[in-house]
Amino acid sequence: MVKVNDIVRFLNDVGGGKVTRVEGNTAYVEDEDGFERPVLTHDVVVVDQAKSKPSAYERPLQVKSKLVEPDVPAAKARADVPAQPVVETEEGDTLNVVLAFEPKEIKHINTTTFYSVLVNDSNYFLDVAYMARANADDTWTTRYTGQVEPNMQVDLEEFGYNDLNDLEQVAIQYIAYKKDKPFKLKNPALVQLRVDTTKFYKLHSFHSTEYFDDPVIQLDVTRNDLPARQLRIDSSALERAMRQKRSADSRPQARKVQHHEKKKDDIIVQDLHIAALLDNLNGLSNSDILNYQLDKFRKVMRANEHKLGQKIVFIHGKGEGVLRHAILDELKRKWPRCTAQDASFQEYGFGATQVTIHQ
Repeated sequence: MVKVNDIVRFLNDVGGGKVTRVEGNTAYVEDEDGFERPVLTHDVVVVDQAKSKPSAYERPLQVKSKLVEPDVPAAKARADVPAQPVVETEEGDTLNVVLAFEPKEIKHINTTTFYSVLVNDSNYFLDVAYMARANADDTWTTRYTGQVEPNMQVDLEEFGYNDLNDLEQVAIQYIAYKKDKPFKLKNPALVQLRVDTTKFYKLHSFHSTEYFDDPVIQLDVTRNDLPARQLRIDSSALERAMRQKRSADSRPQARKVQHHEKKKDDIIVQDLHIAALLDNLNGLSNSDILNYQLDKFRKVMRANEHKLGQKIVFIHGKGEGVLRHAILDELKRKWPRCTAQDASFQEYGFGATQVTIHQ
């Protein structure tokens, strides 16, 4: 069976090359001059099979200013290889954790698959859980759990374009520690990251970084011990749930079902800070940024404008108040029956407006 990256030669013609993609019974073969030629799979013979990239095997961390090379090869993650002493770096007692998406075939960006790669640039072991969900879902799916050794990077999974809808939100949860030696405690972290899945279709979205010579999309999980964006638990929702449980427990058994009880929707929170919406601001003017933020505001309002009583918190920051005034103006012109007020400072800090949907 012909696979991507196999080296093949033609049965009925001179030459051959590397298989770049396979579609049904057709293999696309790239010759030494870089030209791609379609050929039936039964008209080629494999002369060198592709070595598949090992899933969830660890690799030495490659940093452009340093190389931490352990005493055993990448297969050290397997149980049959004895554990080796951890090679620590001088700056490694500070946690730096990165999630990257690496194309398998960058030259064929429209058909390639991708690897999710976690980089542990520290002297700590990490017990990691990697989770994801679509924007429309409220539950998460675990896609990887395991231990990542110090100064190593590990392949979490391989995925394709059909999986992108399930990766619009990703979360990394980890606990950091050292083995057989004293160390400074690090706080456990649960970080949620928004993934702009449209970038996977654009070659210019991929760049080399301090950890990758090959182009990747890279997201900071923790930088210099500071988690990028902690997943925040809605304390008000917890309080409501506790009140509802106490109320349900106190009712007589015969009245447990309340057909006329109206369920109160949870508050929707939308961060309008441009850094939370876009990863790259190159070439954007202040006007472009404001328009992008307002477009996001309108999209959220349109998606919820028929949900009577729905509360939406828009976090816009304090600043000079330009975005806040623009939001209030939009509400006055397009949603005049909706009300707006300052959101809770204790929950959202300064610079947040709560909108309530009314008919």
